[in-house]
Amino acid sequence: MSGQAAPRARTLIEALPWLERFQGRTVVVKFGGNAMVNEELKAAFAQDVVSLRYAGLRPVVVHGGGPQISTMLEQLALEVRFAAGLRVTTPAVMEVVRMVLAGQVQRDIVGLINRHGAFAVGMTGEDARTLSAVRRPAVVDGAEVDIGLVGDIVHVDPDTVRGLLERGRIPVISPIARGAHDDNVYNINADLAAAALAEALDAEKLVMLTDVAGLYADWPHSTEVIDRLTAGELAELLPSMAGGMVPKMEGCLRAVRSGVRMAHVLDGRVPHALVLEVFADEHTGTTVVPDGPPDGSPDGSPDGSPDGSPQVSPRGEHLPH
Repeated sequence: MSGQAAPRARTLIEALPWLERFQGRTVVVKFGGNAMVNEELKAAFAQDVVSLRYAGLRPVVVHGGGPQISTMLEQLALEVRFAAGLRVTTPAVMEVVRMVLAGQVQRDIVGLINRHGAFAVGMTGEDARTLSAVRRPAVVDGAEVDIGLVGDIVHVDPDTVRGLLERGRIPVISPIARGAHDDNVYNINADLAAAALAEALDAEKLVMLTDVAGLYADWPHSTEVIDRLTAGELAELLPSMAGGMVPKMEGCLRAVRSGVRMAHVLDGRVPHALVLEVFADEHTGTTVVPDGPPDGSPDGSPDGSPDGSPQVSPRGEHLPH
């Protein structure tokens, strides 16, 4: 066997337990951060998603679009403002959010995926009332602040998404929702939308791609990443977090407490981080698991090997979502 063939064969063999375990399972992927504005990383992400589909998984993509929205707001001379880690969304800003997410970002992702076959179908949470929301309250320094048309998802109707998955399609979903009790359209944080969809679809995994290596143990004093947390450990640490990491870890916590087996926060700046997480016999970034060992396995991996999770306190991510 040639020097190049041996590593390739080993890679395929190492992937077999994952292929067997994830066959037919749903994986919800939140795509955001720097990977969304780098053409090479966008193309690599599309390849990863199609690879999951060919391997027998059922990927669902929920995308963000923060940088693109901010750019458009600046071009239109509208204020770019965040509070409690979320974008302050006035009615004028909401129109821009809707236009950019559904009319630009989603179409780009759909097009990249469909270079590899007729797979991707774009939709928003408004379609078939897939996502319904109420206005989300926000508190900064103990005081309630008005962040406008930002929503909290209160209901998910997964039938349309399931129908697409059953036909072999890859849903690409913009995080926009209709009001559950009013006629407003709400801006939904993509991390929280992905978590709600993962729960409703009984997903095996929730994967969030972001701009950093994972959840930092003591930012800005250290770049050490917490590699694994249980839901209980995360619940204790969540109040100490700040910025854009808050909705990501809140989404991970909601997901694993609602039946999703594992949630991951990965560095989207690493090419093919998604397939490496799903198929390689190694974990990067931060993994959140339920409090009880799933299926008798200490870390949810096929071989059930313990990992020795660290007991450290994070301070949150340095970049706002």
